[in-house]
Amino acid sequence: MQKLKMLDIKAYVPAKNYEISLAFYQDLGFELIFSDDGYAQLKYEHCSFMLQEFYLADHTNNFMMHILVDDAEGWYQAIASSGIAEKYQVRLTPIVEQAYGMRDFTLTDPSGVLWFIGQDIDDMDTGSNA
Repeated sequence: MQKLKMLDIKAYVPAKNYEISLAFYQDLGFELIFSDDGYAQLKYEHCSFMLQEFYLADHTNNFMMHILVDDAEGWYQAIASSGIAEKYQVRLTPIVEQAYGMRDFTLTDPSGVLWFIGQDIDDMDTGSNA
């Protein structure tokens, strides 16, 4: 098979309450690119995903996303000090150094989607960014 170029890949993140989830992600720093008929594209720098007005508890409670960052501590402090967890009554876990080479924490969105936000430990040791 010929090697074809892939330009992007996006996940469709479920939302139990679309308006609350949309506000949550914007408060987290995502820019709303468009919203129409229960779908929205949200972007942070060069990363984006689709938010959809769709909810099945079994699906949503097992849905996970991962954000690779260059400063896990900075992200954690920014989220913790913003009051987002309290405002939306969501869970923010402490930073943990994982056996798989990441230093990460989790943030659960208002629908139950689990977001891992982490940094490669090797990048911390060398001072380089991913």
